[in-house]
Amino acid sequence: MDIKCFASSSKGNCYIIDDGHTKIMIECGIQFKEIQIALRFRLSSIAGVLVSHSHRDHSRSVKDLIKAGVDVYLSEAAITELGASGHRVNEISPKKQFQLGTFTVLPFELNHDVFNLGFLLANQAGEKLLYATDTYFIRYRFRGLTHIMIEANYSLDILNANVESGSIPKEMKKRVLRSHMSLETAKEFLKANDLSKVEAIFLLHLSDNNSDCERFKREIQELTGKMVFVA
Repeated sequence: MDIKCFASSSKGNCYIIDDGHTKIMIECGIQFKEIQIALRFRLSSIAGVLVSHSHRDHSRSVKDLIKAGVDVYLSEAAITELGASGHRVNEISPKKQFQLGTFTVLPFELNHDVFNLGFLLANQAGEKLLYATDTYFIRYRFRGLTHIMIEANYSLDILNANVESGSIPKEMKKRVLRSHMSLETAKEFLKANDLSKVEAIFLLHLSDNNSDCERFKREIQELTGKMVFVA
């Protein structure tokens, strides 16, 4: 399974998952022109786009993709909030799996400040990818994962230090704690799940101010013994 990251931050998120038979985009939170360039102007090469929620850094190009004839998959809440319409719009719901090319996709609910979905992707080769971001915890456990894409937005000690120094308002801390996943919570999630088949872990959506990419990568590698990449 090939995983490419084109953006992973509060400014925009976009990933391509390719198992050699089907290519799927997860999130389209960057400019449409950037998506076209990333796909070498071959929009027809992707089977569809999974959108986790309506925030602009995840959904910026939804309407452009619909106009271009690309199928998008998103929740009823996101459809309403984005005003998306047309036969290319596919409504999806938590725990109702569907087929997208060679991938079976199982959406599940996450915990953010708007309705948000994570995705479990499984293919015919036995590979399983977990995708979860913009959530302060994950209530489920998973077996047989081979690839994990998980948010590690901040570390509590860095966030607290920034609040104490005045570089981040206390109100912002409250929002972060109730909308994004910390390094500490990501570690607890990884410890609670079966990692025996995991080949790679991708850390997503690191904060510009409240994270340390080298430290986060090192600590997750030490914890899991797996290959770790920072998106």
